[in-house]
Amino acid sequence: MRADTFLAAADALPLASLDALLGSRGLVVVAPHPDDESLGCGGLIAAARASGRPVHLVVVSDGCGSHTQSRLYPPEKLRALREAETQRAGAVLGLGSGDVTFLRLPDAHVPSDGPEADAAAAAVARAAAAIGAGAVFVTWRHDPHCDHKAAAAIVARARPQMPGVRVYEYPVWGWTLPPETEVGPSPTGLRLDVSAYRETKARAVAAHESQTTDLIADDPQGFRLEPAMIDRLCGPYERFVAIPA
Repeated sequence: MRADTFLAAADALPLASLDALLGSRGLVVVAPHPDDESLGCGGLIAAARASGRPVHLVVVSDGCGSHTQSRLYPPEKLRALREAETQRAGAVLGLGSGDVTFLRLPDAHVPSDGPEADAAAAAVARAAAAIGAGAVFVTWRHDPHCDHKAAAAIVARARPQMPGVRVYEYPVWGWTLPPETEVGPSPTGLRLDVSAYRETKARAVAAHESQTTDLIADDPQGFRLEPAMIDRLCGPYERFVAIPA
């Protein structure tokens, strides 16, 4: 199926409750970079926490690839900044500092296989076991970013260690794919109505100031989220593509 057709179908997936997505349990969100959790799953996280469900966030990369030319924010300082932003965003969504794990793999070079990928998969499985998660959510395997693909591969490696745990993928960059890109069969899965949490989600996204403002002003080539992309992802629904076991 073409990417444009697939994503249109994802926009029309059946609406579901948290119970339909998770059963009566909590969830783990796997984010390739600091900010993907808010963009793709901010409403889900806020809704789950509002209902008293446990949520754990696993951030895979160190986020140091967003401003590689900045002298004001060399890698160690940029990593610390992005982790602090993630903690602030998490707090907006209802997470505590102990609800976030940073794996600190290299941004733009997250491995899909090998020992580091195995260790990351084990960390995801441990997080799921620790909270009795009913589902794990990770970026869509066809998102056109190498780390998003790698994060999906890491969760696939973790799955044998998580019997009975559902896996869903959430598109972040999928809408930037060439529309004719082939991405496999029609999606199955569910949408969640997050309209009650749109303002909360928008505040969580805004907490990632290094990605949404000119906070880091000395790198003309530095990454910045486009307002249109934020608007696209901060609508009334979030889409979750089910990945069969």
